[in-house]
Amino acid sequence: MKTARAGHRKGRGRQHGRTPQPISGALEQFAKDLGISRPLGQYSVLTSWEEIVGEQIARVTRAERIEDGVLLVRVATAPWRAELSLRRGEILEKVNAVAGKGIVREIRFR
Repeated sequence: MKTARAGHRKGRGRQHGRTPQPISGALEQFAKDLGISRPLGQYSVLTSWEEIVGEQIARVTRAERIEDGVLLVRVATAPWRAELSLRRGEILEKVNAVAGKGIVREIRFR
C-alpha cells in the first residue's frame, strides 16, 4: 500500500498547469468577466470620498453620483467651490487612482 510522503498532499499545488494568482487579481478578473468593473469603481469613489480628499474637504463636500464619467460633487459654500475648482486636476488623479483610469473623466462642483 502506497502512502503520501510527509508534507505532500495529493491533488494540491498547480492545477491544469496554471500558476496561482493573488485573490485581488482573481476578484478583479471575476468582476470584469461579469461586466461590473465600472459600477464597482464608481461605487468605490462614492464610498471612499473622505479617504480620497481628506477629512477637511469631506466635511464641506458630498460626492453625489457619477453620470457618464462625470463625478458630481455638492459643495457647501462658494469659496470652497472656487478652491476645489483650482484643485480639480489633483482630485481627479486621486479619484482615478481609487476607481481606475477612465471611470471618472471630469468633476463638477456645484
